[in-house]
Amino acid sequence: MKKLSIILLLSVPLLVWTQEPLATPVEDDMGIVEDQFQELFFEALKQKGIENHEKAIEALQQCLQINPNLPEVYFELGKNYKALQLYLEADQALKKALQLKPGEEWILDELYDVYFQQGATEKAMQIVKQLVDIHPDYKQDLATLYLKQQEFQQALKLLDELDKEFGPTVLRDAMRDDIYNATGNDGGRIENLRQRIIENPKNEENYLNLIYRYSELGMENEAYETAQKLIQEIPESELAHLALYKYALRQGKSNEAVNSMKIVLNSSKVDAGTKTLILNDFVKLAQINPEYKDDLLEVTSKIASENESKFELGYFYLQNGEKKKALENLSLALEEDSTNYDLLRDVLLLKIEFEQYTEVAEQSSEALELYPAQPLLYLINGVSNNRLFSTEKAIESLEMGLDFLVDDIEMEIDFYKELSFAYKQLNNNSKSETFAKKAESLKQQQK
Repeated sequence: MKKLSIILLLSVPLLVWTQEPLATPVEDDMGIVEDQFQELFFEALKQKGIENHEKAIEALQQCLQINPNLPEVYFELGKNYKALQLYLEADQALKKALQLKPGEEWILDELYDVYFQQGATEKAMQIVKQLVDIHPDYKQDLATLYLKQQEFQQALKLLDELDKEFGPTVLRDAMRDDIYNATGNDGGRIENLRQRIIENPKNEENYLNLIYRYSELGMENEAYETAQKLIQEIPESELAHLALYKYALRQGKSNEAVNSMKIVLNSSKVDAGTKTLILNDFVKLAQINPEYKDDLLEVTSKIASENESKFELGYFYLQNGEKKKALENLSLALEEDSTNYDLLRDVLLLKIEFEQYTEVAEQSSEALELYPAQPLLYLINGVSNNRLFSTEKAIESLEMGLDFLVDDIEMEIDFYKELSFAYKQLNNNSKSETFAKKAESLKQQQK
């Protein structure tokens, strides 16, 4: 929604919107009345600023007793009523402001917001259509309202106009996708992307979006042809090889697939998760065709020599069940990115599997200083201290962790099991049995 601050305008209430002076007061002492009005008006602004909207409204109503013909007073009343969700009163106040100042953008915009907050789409649309005549930026709002009303063709028409005038944006593309998804108009979606490529053949993103849509629809040949066009227009494109390698694999063109996979795996533009999937495809290919094993080793060793790739390689090994190599690489990655919670969590869980309890106890204690509200870290710390027979530390950590646990029955069961284990080590069989029963009760609830 197009919202602009007008606080600077309102800082001089006598000059808001016009240069006209206040209407002549009924009292003889004009100066006293003007001073009284300004004092009340600024009091209203102050009260609104501290969100005391009721007092702001009282001051503004007193302003109206002095002069009932100033649009800025009704405008401020409307805003305060809206803040209190008194939408009927806000509507009336803003309409009165519009009577005094017809077609004023700021009043229309505020009235639009009143209707928008209520979900009164039809009324909001009537106001926005007026605002579009004042400023074309409101076309975005109008398109949103058409989308809410499921008037998809009208929405698309406005999106086309905005794209033509200002160029595409992520928000408008998301709105287009909502429309295409709602209508099942895959042809329209693809045609739009094809037209963008024609208009701007050097824009890599348009090709990639079209490749993705073709792939999603199972149109493999079209995706492949689009990737080839991308390479022709932008030979240095690395992301085009994401589509090229997949097509080559399906067509049994192993040499082409290996070449494209190497390019993608060595690309800094490809995220870790995607690289993991590609490495998996590479591994499968090398298992079927051993002649590509050296190519696979070359790529993995190059990745291993780059610190920034320890992350990708670690998760590659983890996904393939090579947990020792995964831990080695993820530990090195953690040295470079020590505040990455997901990475830290996975390293600690792997170390528990390898019974590196001393390291886990120390590392999880340090981690809790960074993430004091993460229940899993308390559980990990409790597990490691339990295995080190640091029972009091384990109990303290586990009991604290339970305070942060929300709606995770599996983890809650683990907490109770560890507490049962801890109290058993202290020969407190009563408490040990209590926590064991809690864990069993939760298990039964899951069935």
